[in-house]
Amino acid sequence: MVTTLVKDLTFEEYLNYDDGTDFKYELVNGKLELMNPPKIEHFLIVKFLEKMLDEEIQRLILPWLCFRETGVRTGNKKSRLTDLSVVTLEQAKELINSSAVFQSPPLLTVEVVSPESVKRDYRQKRSEYAALEVPEYWIVDPLESKISVLLLEDGLYEETVFTANQKIISRTFSEFNITVEQVFNAGNLV
Repeated sequence: MVTTLVKDLTFEEYLNYDDGTDFKYELVNGKLELMNPPKIEHFLIVKFLEKMLDEEIQRLILPWLCFRETGVRTGNKKSRLTDLSVVTLEQAKELINSSAVFQSPPLLTVEVVSPESVKRDYRQKRSEYAALEVPEYWIVDPLESKISVLLLEDGLYEETVFTANQKIISRTFSEFNITVEQVFNAGNLV
């Protein structure tokens, strides 16, 4: 994670920031933090989960959408990029002609852990998403072969850890029928 030379941006300046590159940044306390490009395993896991969540949304005919790499405003001068977010159709309509940075909490946020994002995903985003009142947050950790499902209860997350062939239990998707093993197998090319 690298902090850029740009100093003390407002949230509105962040929404309009363009350095002429394809780099992706998060806004943390007014500073831009460069996000490293993910590894192939990361892309494959995110792609698999997006497909599974999209299929579940369609099957249940829910007015929801699943997006990759959207922003979520988590504070006055803070915005995080999520690996996946599930939002309502109404939330998406509010941003139809704007930057895809949600200012209201997604229904579900998913982060896939990489070696450089452990502290960010487990600590910083966890506390920021709880403060924003994101009702459900998944931490998909291929480094530890586990998926933590965090459910918001009285302002704090209650965590359940799933491993191996355990089915992921979700409050948002109560009929979801995917195991941890299936998720991590999706990250393999063999």
